Amino acid sequence: MRIAIVLTGLLLAGCQTMQATDASRKEILAASQTWADAFNQCDPGRIAALYDRGAAMWGTTGQNIITTPEGILQYFTAACSLPVKPKVAFVEQNVRVHGDIALNSGTYVFTAGKQALQFPARFSFAYRSVEGRWMIVDFHSSLKPVPPKPSAS
Repeated sequence: MRIAIVLTGLLLAGCQTMQATDASRKEILAASQTWADAFNQCDPGRIAALYDRGAAMWGTTGQNIITTPEGILQYFTAACSLPVKPKVAFVEQNVRVHGDIALNSGTYVFTAGKQALQFPARFSFAYRSVEGRWMIVDFHSSLKPVPPKPSAS
């Protein structure tokens, strides 16, 4: 009987952990979508507010790493000052949650310019839970390299 009670307790604890992880994964997907929505509305202040004060960021077109809230705001202000506002859409996302830290890596596509050119890119978001809110603490984005052409034999 005691073994059955212990096993039931372990089973229930495992289910609660799984549910918490699934809930956290959904929260990270939602946080990433909030970033994309702010980007697609070209709202630099709203985008920058999603980053932790100590965040580091390698922007897709950035030449240097950005490590200040002012720098992050300036980066997105410049991106949103283009005549045709860029847009982003996620293609694939790989979310991992490790307690109060979460990672989301994958690919997305930027659409930019009057001809709506598409630029496939890859990303990594690192989040930290701060007072119940997932904040971006590290961000890297870069254009996907063009696959090499097969060599002629």
